[in-house]
Amino acid sequence: MKTPQWFLRKGPTAFLLMPISWLYFAVGRVVYWGRTWRAIKSRRPIICVGNILAGGVGKTPVVRAIANYFGAPVVMRGYKKSDKTGNVGDEATMLARTGLAVHVGDRKSNIILLNKQLNEKGPIVMDDGLQNPTIKKDISLLVFDEGLGYGNGFLLPSGPLRVPKSAAEKADAIIVIKNKKPNKKFVLPVGVPVFFAKNQTVSPYDDDEKLVAFAGIGYPKKFFNSLRNVVARRAFADHYEYTDEDLKKLFALAEKKKAKLITTEKDWVRLPVEIRDKIKYARLDTVIDNNFYDWLKEKIKCLHSNKK
Repeated sequence: MKTPQWFLRKGPTAFLLMPISWLYFAVGRVVYWGRTWRAIKSRRPIICVGNILAGGVGKTPVVRAIANYFGAPVVMRGYKKSDKTGNVGDEATMLARTGLAVHVGDRKSNIILLNKQLNEKGPIVMDDGLQNPTIKKDISLLVFDEGLGYGNGFLLPSGPLRVPKSAAEKADAIIVIKNKKPNKKFVLPVGVPVFFAKNQTVSPYDDDEKLVAFAGIGYPKKFFNSLRNVVARRAFADHYEYTDEDLKKLFALAEKKKAKLITTEKDWVRLPVEIRDKIKYARLDTVIDNNFYDWLKEKIKCLHSNKK
């Protein structure tokens, strides 16, 4: 579905949905604690990269940056699998395109399998799963977009939060993706290391080329605003599967505007293979402060020392 507008502001709809949010959270907590007894401990360090908002903060590029830095395998659920993405999901396909070893499906089973690689001692990067109690995390990293902050600060479905804001205090570190328009109400917990990252959208077109941009991601406005000379934009639901009719309309719009179609890499991998050479994507590069990697290497070193 598309990200509801009330996720970003405390309007009437958000307040009306509050009772459902309380019930949803209470049931979720019962399920969470009921699953803790099945938790496993990995021999190899588990770096869990997650968020407490329901999508759209830019977590996947952070996962890619960390996994590439360590040459580490990635385990993930593989949300919204389809034939177009080889039945592994758009985010998994996007990560695998850079040469990463991506293991999709039951994360617990894949971690057990990776632990059987006896000569391997390096870390495993877990994409999402901070709310998954069946796997003990050695290092939990929380990702925020500086512009989104906590959204309206309410729990699902009244707001975008999966858990209360106080959950941020339990993270080992927080990565904040810088934004030109930071949320003034976004206040981070005291005592948790904070590192900053920058996103750079790299367009395959010259700045004077007119563009028709489309995206099916959590907050498509962020993508649209990162491009220049956009003459038309179309937003779809997160992880949207484009139909032939959708694509026909997009091509017609681009022709009408005398513009080129452009989308995100995550959307591009969901397009039919025969269409991909007719539509280009803008690459999203995420650069995390170097001192973050110094901190992370030290944390991993301490983990190995404690196991000796």
